[in-house]
Amino acid sequence: MRIPVVVLTLILASVILAVAVPKLTGQAQMRERMAHLGVSTGLTRMIGGLEIAAVVGLLLGLLWTPIGVAAAVGLTLLMIGAAVYHARAKDPVPVTVVPVVFAVAAGALAVLHVVNG
Repeated sequence: MRIPVVVLTLILASVILAVAVPKLTGQAQMRERMAHLGVSTGLTRMIGGLEIAAVVGLLLGLLWTPIGVAAAVGLTLLMIGAAVYHARAKDPVPVTVVPVVFAVAAGALAVLHVVNG
């Protein structure tokens, strides 16, 4: 049962890394998106840093389960927060559901880590 943990970890890590880098580098399009949500530049960079920390934790979790569980739980909470911001900004439902899907995936990863020990 280790294969689902590895696959889900790699998928989550790659997707989260892809959205974290533009936040950290201050890419114009990302700044506009985050401003639309009411998120300041400083908070955007902090979120990007938390996402990078989640990626590192997810990958290290392949070597030590407790780090993987902690990273997956943290990522779940971060994605729930993202969904709340999208809902508050009255974004279309598909846009709001995307972070919910990733929150569920991260939560499932935490459970898989615990079950597989």
